[in-house]
Amino acid sequence: MAMEADIRTQSELARGEVESYRLAEQVGFVMRVAGQRHTAIFAARMIEGLTPPQFAALAKLREMGPCSQNRLGRLIHLDAATIKGVVDRLSARGFVLAADDPLDRRRRAVGLTERGRAIAESAILVAREIAEATLEPLAATERQQLLGLLRKIA
Repeated sequence: MAMEADIRTQSELARGEVESYRLAEQVGFVMRVAGQRHTAIFAARMIEGLTPPQFAALAKLREMGPCSQNRLGRLIHLDAATIKGVVDRLSARGFVLAADDPLDRRRRAVGLTERGRAIAESAILVAREIAEATLEPLAATERQQLLGLLRKIA
């Protein structure tokens, strides 16, 4: 009998949790919607048709200088297959040079071309405008707070 009471109590608790669940209050849902808003702003404003991963690669190469393709992927949180595609597309557009690393033929070294550096610098200016548009509804202190909190869970 005690076991049946425990099961009934758990079921009643679970039912209460289900009844009180509101999708619009869930962190994953809100983050996805905010991400979609930012992605739409990015797509509408970014130059040269750059995607967010392509922009990240150019911006990181401008910041860090040449590095291995694998390291670049780690720095911008892309897996090996994805960073290869990003680098291949940027290379085809003349924004980066990718070549076998002379010190380790298993690695590809990646660096910006002159054109890629110019595009990266222009894109960074646009990225600042995109961030401003994304965060526009927030006060300055809220913006810093949001970024700090997101860094904690990233």
